[in-house]
Amino acid sequence: MNRRKFIAGTSLSTAGVILTNNLPGCSSVEQKGKVSYDIMKDVMKYRKIDAHCHPQDDLVKQLEIADRLGISKMQISNPVTNFSGTESEGPDQVRMHNDVVLNAMKKFPDRFIGFFTLNPNYRKESVEEINRCVDLGMAGYKGYTQVKVNDPLYYPIIEKLTDLKMLVFMHTFCQLGMAGYRMKYDIGRFPNTTLPEDMVEAARRYPEAMFHFAHIAGGGDWEYECKMLKECPNIYVDTGGSNNEENIIDFAIKHLGEDRIFFGTDDCYHHGVGKILASDATDAQKQKIFFDNYNNVLKKGGHNVA
Repeated sequence: MNRRKFIAGTSLSTAGVILTNNLPGCSSVEQKGKVSYDIMKDVMKYRKIDAHCHPQDDLVKQLEIADRLGISKMQISNPVTNFSGTESEGPDQVRMHNDVVLNAMKKFPDRFIGFFTLNPNYRKESVEEINRCVDLGMAGYKGYTQVKVNDPLYYPIIEKLTDLKMLVFMHTFCQLGMAGYRMKYDIGRFPNTTLPEDMVEAARRYPEAMFHFAHIAGGGDWEYECKMLKECPNIYVDTGGSNNEENIIDFAIKHLGEDRIFFGTDDCYHHGVGKILASDATDAQKQKIFFDNYNNVLKKGGHNVA
């Protein structure tokens, strides 16, 4: 049976199998005249690093889910989001958010890879926070919507991260287009959200830096994103997000190549694993996406998994 059709046709039972891993008779499908497919065997076939998730209130539960999916390491960040528009985004808030990640790393040092966050509007404090977080073992940076990545305020941060051989990982978005026209941001989006064009501009300014474009499956125009990022070899993408359009992974491989894609969930765990298993990628390509690509980038800064 074709994996894609199997997963698409049995998404509910698949989610149950992955999340419980103990439902008898549900990890494979038996149909008269058709070959059975054991999805959990496929799930556990590949080593995995989740390149995009966030610390949950119940870390033990989070790791139990990861164990059921064969995710050995999880990169976590805790950016200041200010969804209400009234929350503090100053240095004290940034430090508090980073401390949440540091505490998770301390409790489970063998499972969590910590990324720090900053508000680039505070230049002096940002440099100090980078130094603090690096000294405490963090491995990279996750930015949110306070400042676009191509803003000059980001230049000293990008330069510092480049020296440290760490990723510039940004929350991103790109609204869906219609009839060939990509719509502009509506009032429901933060105006300083990094767009594909913004990251391309930054990546061309700093070709020696490493950029990570978040969650191509996060609800935006993933086709436009992949096409826009195609010519910048120092931009990587992750597969995170809850959207499961059939062709996301195959399209990304075609336009970006198999070496520039990270497995990520953005806390949508079974979606994240399922969409890669359901793709037409070869076993070797899946292993690169699930583990090797991200580990190779982490290795440049000395934070790789053995």
